[in-house]
Amino acid sequence: MLRWLKGRRADGGSARLDEWRRKWHAAAGAPEAATVAALSADLNALALPEEEIEIEREMLDGLDQLARLQTALAADGLPVVETGHRVVGAETCHFSAPSSMPDDPAQPSGRLIFTGARAILVGGARALTLPWHAVADVVQQDRDVILVRHDRETIHRFRCNVFADALCAGLLARTLARRTRSGRP
Repeated sequence: MLRWLKGRRADGGSARLDEWRRKWHAAAGAPEAATVAALSADLNALALPEEEIEIEREMLDGLDQLARLQTALAADGLPVVETGHRVVGAETCHFSAPSSMPDDPAQPSGRLIFTGARAILVGGARALTLPWHAVADVVQQDRDVILVRHDRETIHRFRCNVFADALCAGLLARTLARRTRSGRP
């Protein structure tokens, strides 16, 4: 009973899942369809009940979507997302997903939107706008995307609802910030 409360299975399921997660994190740095397929096979081979691996299934789906986005970026450039949101105005939207800011005392939630010029969180009492030229670094960790400003003292952490949104947001934010620094439209 104590092992169950701690999330450990008598057959080593926790250790095997930890190893699978390490492989997943490594694959998230350079996702490929073959890696996604191998991770899927590894997860199936654990033979754990689906309710014990539902987060890992979500992680796998996110990795698959990231691999597809990376391929599409290389072939077609930035995606265009149709939105009628007024904060976007005449700008082209490249990303839109539900998100929140867990570090803000009010914990606003709403929609995280990326245009070619800025990242925007619409929701809560006010919209947060962060131009890409002010972003020095982008860190993606689990379901969070962290935008670090050039002053290195201010960060904005956005928590997505699913791994796929966070992984894709991280890739797109790095791409948009890099394009702005290089002066490319």
